[in-house]
Amino acid sequence: MREKRVCRSKVIFNQVVALVEPMDLTENKFLSIGLLFLGTLVFIKFVSAILTPGSGRKRLPPLVKAIPVIGGLIRFMKGPIIMIREEYQKLGSVFTVNLLNRKITFFIGPEVSSHFFKAPEADLSQQEVYQFNVPTFGPGVVFDVDYSVRQEQFRFFTEALRVTKLKSYVDQMVVEAEDYFSKWGESGTVDLKYELEHLIILTASRCLLGREVRDKLFDDVSALFHDLDNGMRPISVIFPYLPIPAHRRRDRARARIAEIFATIIKSRKCSGRAEDDMLQCFIDSKYKDGRPTTEGEITGLLIAALFAGQHTSSITSTWTGAYLLKYQNFLSAAVQEQKDLLKKHGDKIDHDILAEMDVLYRCIKEALRLHPPLIMLLRHSHSGFSVKTKEGIEYDIPKGHIVATSPAFANRLPYIYKNPDSYDPDRFSPGREEDKAAGAFSYISFGGGRHGCLGEPFAYLQIKAIWSHLLRNFEFELVSPFPEIDWNAMVVGVKGEVMVKYKRRKLSVE
Repeated sequence: MREKRVCRSKVIFNQVVALVEPMDLTENKFLSIGLLFLGTLVFIKFVSAILTPGSGRKRLPPLVKAIPVIGGLIRFMKGPIIMIREEYQKLGSVFTVNLLNRKITFFIGPEVSSHFFKAPEADLSQQEVYQFNVPTFGPGVVFDVDYSVRQEQFRFFTEALRVTKLKSYVDQMVVEAEDYFSKWGESGTVDLKYELEHLIILTASRCLLGREVRDKLFDDVSALFHDLDNGMRPISVIFPYLPIPAHRRRDRARARIAEIFATIIKSRKCSGRAEDDMLQCFIDSKYKDGRPTTEGEITGLLIAALFAGQHTSSITSTWTGAYLLKYQNFLSAAVQEQKDLLKKHGDKIDHDILAEMDVLYRCIKEALRLHPPLIMLLRHSHSGFSVKTKEGIEYDIPKGHIVATSPAFANRLPYIYKNPDSYDPDRFSPGREEDKAAGAFSYISFGGGRHGCLGEPFAYLQIKAIWSHLLRNFEFELVSPFPEIDWNAMVVGVKGEVMVKYKRRKLSVE
């Protein structure tokens, strides 16, 4: 077979040469050189195919059918989840879509996602695919630095979120919730989504950004973060520096936030005063070589922390409330748990008591399964690798592909979750534990592996602190239709208002 292919390549090469030889090179120089060049390329390609071991045996993932050049961009922009759902049914758990000049290969399900979550940064990296965050977070932090520096900065986050710190943050969360809901009347109608968004930003400001922002500069900083948030549009993913009004407002807000935090940092350092918040943790942090963090780095890390936590907590707390009010059996179970804790601990709420709220935890986790705020996770492949599907089919993923997985779709796979589109917190209860039945990475609302979300414990504590207070002090009724998903947002959330009637009451333990 190899001898036949070599002979065929020689024949093609000789045919091209034969076409060139009779020509008068002085009259048709460019044409003859072009034909000779073409013949050489064809010859090299045939020889390369013959000599490269295994080159003909690669099995690439199936390709999504799409219009040439623009590829699947139109379908992708209309709704990636719709596209993923359709192609998963046709092509299986591994497939590739062309988006302009990029190839994105999707992994759907825990069987093919292990390498995605476990691979070292040298093989699958975040930096290239998340560059659109740099104008918002700022220079010198997270995705604007190499992996070794980024790992040290993630260590700063880890230290700021260790258990001893979380315990002090819980106290602040509880105070913020009590103060916020004390302003409600005896009864009324509110947009639960709006109320929870505002409470979450207040809590995040106190725990993360510091007392100075929460007490004196909240309105200013909140407005600036709003401009930062609105500056992250779908077009920003492809063209983060496009000179559109939203980007110009984003850049002005980023510069002003940097000025505010430079003043706060200098004030704390000069006074020698230390606070119990994430800002202080970043001020005190040092790199392995002994270098302290700069004002710019501290500001960027705080912005990244707020972006990571504020959306997730506000969206998830809203979905949790909407589902509890829709399904009275789960609401009754969550209320009964609060009664049991009141009988055991009285009115006290702290980190350890929140940790005992297993029913509420499962209610939140199920809302997150159905509605993970980040619908896609991305990596850039620096080396080729292979994956095997649960059916035993093996695919070779080439170097240079963007590799993606979708929590929003993978969390609803019917062979993992029974009735996957239904809200059923009991699926996580002892004895069922559907999220563990198919092994690791069956539940990926917070990612997993090397890049699992560092703020997951903080998010659960924050949402528990809010809803434990609401369950103990109010009765609710959902008066608007059950909310829809806002697929148009960068961080997928709740569409429209979530109107509820409330009536103040004190939960009885009898």
